[in-house]
Amino acid sequence: MSRPAGRKAPAFDRDLVLDSLGGWRGMVDVSLPTVAFVVANGFGGLTVGIWAALGAALLVFGLRLLRKESLQQAFSGLIGVAIAVAIARASGEARDFFVVGLIRNAGLGVLLLGSVLVRWPLVGVAAEFLAPSHLGSMADHSLKGSLRGRAKARVAEVRAQDDEATLREPDAAPERHWRTDRRMMRVYTWLTLLWAATFVVRAAVQGFLYWRDEVALLGTSSLVLGLPVTGVALVVTLWAVARLHRHRTTA
Repeated sequence: MSRPAGRKAPAFDRDLVLDSLGGWRGMVDVSLPTVAFVVANGFGGLTVGIWAALGAALLVFGLRLLRKESLQQAFSGLIGVAIAVAIARASGEARDFFVVGLIRNAGLGVLLLGSVLVRWPLVGVAAEFLAPSHLGSMADHSLKGSLRGRAKARVAEVRAQDDEATLREPDAAPERHWRTDRRMMRVYTWLTLLWAATFVVRAAVQGFLYWRDEVALLGTSSLVLGLPVTGVALVVTLWAVARLHRHRTTA
């Protein structure tokens, strides 16, 4: 369908989306407490591993605080590590440090698969919220702005879009929702299945190693199936969504 005259062509800002997810550095920071725990536990036992993991999480949080960077991901990571070490401390089993991650991976995998079954693929929901192809570009928003500021700007953008719709000619075709676009639904579905597969495989491998009480391999699998696999899935997702938005612009 052709875009109404005067409508700003949508643009997909990969940097904005990546920044909203914490950036590449944020994903690396999340891995540091796990590395510290596995290494310290191997050399000094569970108690040393617990303190090493907490120390790494606090270090990441402190560095971000000193550099006046976003603390959202660092704070959530600190809470996650605190819960993980509390469970391991209570049970006395080093493998229980990975229980939270195992449950999270299994839950996310099931949630993503369920969203495909109900035809609301979560990758599409997230992508259209962060950079909505049917509402216009978020590329002009400051990458350093807070999430609250972005949300307010998005609300203002939606309102402006509604005002424009009321002034549009009666015979002008309304903008289609992304779920009515077969191409977008197809790609978003496959991308959601890709992410579901990464979480399900991660949960299956870690579940098996947890059952075998292979703490070192649990840590290794957490790292190997963590940042590298997530990075590949994210690159593929950003590339595919950018192509979809170009298709939406010219459709």
